[in-house]
Amino acid sequence: MKTNYLLSNKYKMPGWTILFLGLISGIYVWATDYESDLLTINVLAILGDDQIFDSSKALFRIIENSIIDELAALAIIIGGLLVGFSKEKIEDEFIYKLRKDSLVWAIIFNYVVLILAIAFVYHFSFFNVLVFNMFTPLLFFIFRFNFLKHKTRSHEE
Repeated sequence: MKTNYLLSNKYKMPGWTILFLGLISGIYVWATDYESDLLTINVLAILGDDQIFDSSKALFRIIENSIIDELAALAIIIGGLLVGFSKEKIEDEFIYKLRKDSLVWAIIFNYVVLILAIAFVYHFSFFNVLVFNMFTPLLFFIFRFNFLKHKTRSHEE
């Protein structure tokens, strides 16, 4: 089975490490509103204020920001991509089908969650749902794919 879009299997373990560290730090930052002076630096901001459509706000400017939440988000995304899109040791048609089915399931499930959030979550809480929604397709895919892989292996034994 030729899969040009998949990375080598050697990226799977570093991916799990980066994903795990990103999830732990992201949950900690979110739960405690942690801000570190150590990681507060000047960054380029395309939009740096809360009011996007205010004409008096300048675009593309340097602001001071704690980047701990951005680092956690990048770790989740990069680790998730490495885990989700690295080849298995044995990459056959069955694994390809599990991967494809898991990806479709993750997208459908993600949009069902988003539809429910649009219908039932309001105000600033909705923004939190949207932030989590950035990660859910990838995390749902990884969970579903590994669950099906494990379930298949346990039935074979």
